Amino acid sequence: MNRFEPRDQETLKAILSARRDVRGHHFFDKPIEPTVLNALLEAAVSAPSVGFSQPWKFVIVQDAAKREAIYDEFVKENAKAAKMFHNNPRYVSLKLEGIKESPLNIAVLYQKPAKIVLGQTTQKKMGEYSVVCAIQNLWLTARAYNIGVGWVSILRAKQVKKVLGISKEYKLVGYLTLGYVSEFLDEPELLKLGWDRKKNLEEVVQWV
Repeated sequence: MNRFEPRDQETLKAILSARRDVRGHHFFDKPIEPTVLNALLEAAVSAPSVGFSQPWKFVIVQDAAKREAIYDEFVKENAKAAKMFHNNPRYVSLKLEGIKESPLNIAVLYQKPAKIVLGQTTQKKMGEYSVVCAIQNLWLTARAYNIGVGWVSILRAKQVKKVLGISKEYKLVGYLTLGYVSEFLDEPELLKLGWDRKKNLEEVVQWV
């Protein structure tokens, strides 16, 4: 196995700290090269999976009509969310997706097991968490290629699956937008806008 040097550790640290959730107003119309997309997907499937179950599937959404239908679903759900945040007028000014602006959308799915899976006999959601690890791998690798990724969560999974013709054996875990961007912000956008503050390490680490 490879042994890594301090310079590798610094590079990884830089990629981790520079990862951003990219919104639609930062994408521009440049296709992602097939070799690069393949590298991102290879990184994703290199993620750990409980019981070596590899329960992920990636649906590359290219069809304009399907993306338009998913965008329409976002608009409906975002209108509902805006009412929930009626006390915070900044919400309506936020750009929270890039479904149509990004060159590529990927629906990331979890395949429900047809048999007992090692390591999932007690904590049933461990397979879904494995898919999240795959998303993180893809996201960080994309950043290393200077490609932006956005995770669109204001969507009803059932409706997305209906638009994409996905069968019952799969569960939608993430809907991602990918593409080259005009800029990567020096800090997370919601932090920059004052939506919330960044917690320090002491607040989130407990010793017992």
